[in-house]
Amino acid sequence: MSNKFAFVFPGQGSQSLKMMDGFGDLPVIKNTFDIASNAIGIDLLAMLQEDTADSINQTINTQPLLLTASYATYLAWLEKSNNKAPDFVAGHSLGEYSALVASGVIDFVEAVKLVRKRAEYMQAAVKPGEGAMAAVLGLADEIVIDVCQKIMNEGHGVVEGVNFNSVGQIVIAGNKAAVEEASIRLKDSGARKVLPLPVSVPSHCALMKPAAEKLNLELEKIDFKVPKIPIVQNVNAQVSTDVINLKCGLVEQLHSPVLWTKSVAKLAKNHVNLLVECGPGKVLSGLNKRIHESAQIANLQNSADLDKLLEILNQE
Repeated sequence: MSNKFAFVFPGQGSQSLKMMDGFGDLPVIKNTFDIASNAIGIDLLAMLQEDTADSINQTINTQPLLLTASYATYLAWLEKSNNKAPDFVAGHSLGEYSALVASGVIDFVEAVKLVRKRAEYMQAAVKPGEGAMAAVLGLADEIVIDVCQKIMNEGHGVVEGVNFNSVGQIVIAGNKAAVEEASIRLKDSGARKVLPLPVSVPSHCALMKPAAEKLNLELEKIDFKVPKIPIVQNVNAQVSTDVINLKCGLVEQLHSPVLWTKSVAKLAKNHVNLLVECGPGKVLSGLNKRIHESAQIANLQNSADLDKLLEILNQE
């Protein structure tokens, strides 16, 4: 069969309170959360039941929380489908860690500890209030890159295109003043909207290089295995099965743009016609539909979604 399916895993921003409630009392969900909570000494499932989202929105909690939620959902799918693994996996930013765990490259417990450290390193790299991110809608990639480059050349600080999410949807990040200057100029250049994002860390830009150096030291301690499922990497939108490539990709990813548009296009070239967002939220599904218009889009956010996906695959 030439038609293939891929699982894509969401990144930061997809978290919400009670986001796992739709799975009821599935033991595999609770067990996965218990393993993660024990690994880092925090009750992650209890955090999802708090009255406010303050705790889950702190980067050091968000990263292990989303990895655990995505992987628990993946395990629930494998249980439901009698181990029907996807043909490809990919993840957006933090979601790449979920993809690597699902593919058997990194051990789950090691990954949970790793993403918590990654969050700490990111938070430490830029003082609160010094960095910023903004979403730019309605401009070509080249224009955004060009405007950011000019601002940096003029000495305003760092500002770069960091998430190429779909055609006409790009996120910029860097020093607060430089991002603000870019926001004004991008509007003047014809952007439909420039929206500041409520984040504490300017991800995927040059300001994250100190964090990447620390992450590299942590990654050296971790045993990477050859992936059981091919992975499309964020940094180059290429399918990689090479362990060194995958490890280097995670270091580079911290201070390099996420090439999501090209990643989904790569999946399309590989005959992927069903894109399944595995984990909380529907952010990637919206992007995927715009990039790969003929693809069927599915989500896995609750037990009913697992049944729906099984039906779709059984019909083929």
